[in-house]
Amino acid sequence: SDEQVNALVRGLLDAGVTYFDTAPAYGVSEERLGRALSPRPAQVVISTKVGEVFENGVSEYRFDAAHVRASVATRAARLGAPRDIVLIHAPADDVAVLAESEAVASLVALRAEGLIRAIGLSGKTPRAAELALDWADAIMIEYHSRDRSHEDVIAAARRADVGVIVKKGLASGELPADEAIRFVLSNPDVDSLVIGGLSLEHFAANAEVAAEVAQSKRC
Repeated sequence: SDEQVNALVRGLLDAGVTYFDTAPAYGVSEERLGRALSPRPAQVVISTKVGEVFENGVSEYRFDAAHVRASVATRAARLGAPRDIVLIHAPADDVAVLAESEAVASLVALRAEGLIRAIGLSGKTPRAAELALDWADAIMIEYHSRDRSHEDVIAAARRADVGVIVKKGLASGELPADEAIRFVLSNPDVDSLVIGGLSLEHFAANAEVAAEVAQSKRC
């Protein structure tokens, strides 16, 4: 329910969570998150995406300039301003999306116009992530102990001053949270790890592990 969502988000804020990720492909996530974070705490950063829409059990991808601009306007209305991070929500052929569609040019233009603060790619392949380093402020990649294929790109992103956000860090729930969080966040070139869930107790435990890793990095 909306009440449960609001309670969960408040609990996450109390646990020190400051970064929230969503997308139009995640059902009513944007609307619910926008309401739960209103009024918006100053420290909160939200990332959302353009390109994929999930309706009636089917994903549809649109990367033309008109759709990207309209999608960004919709995202802003649902989540509020400023539009922190907007990522390209790419399918398996992510390299083709970057090379052949209007998505990159559209996001670059929107950033130049001040309508988006930061842009990037949520992709599938290391090659697409590597190509994104030329224009992106951040990349979202899958990375965990069973899939280290993006490790070179993660290091390259740090050299290029591009942020690294890790998705599926628990291998879609197949890895123990404590072990997986420590593995991902112990990489000095990873900036943030996105974890999904419905249990505030689990989130609080995960936040404690993340804080321990952060403290060890500082020491």
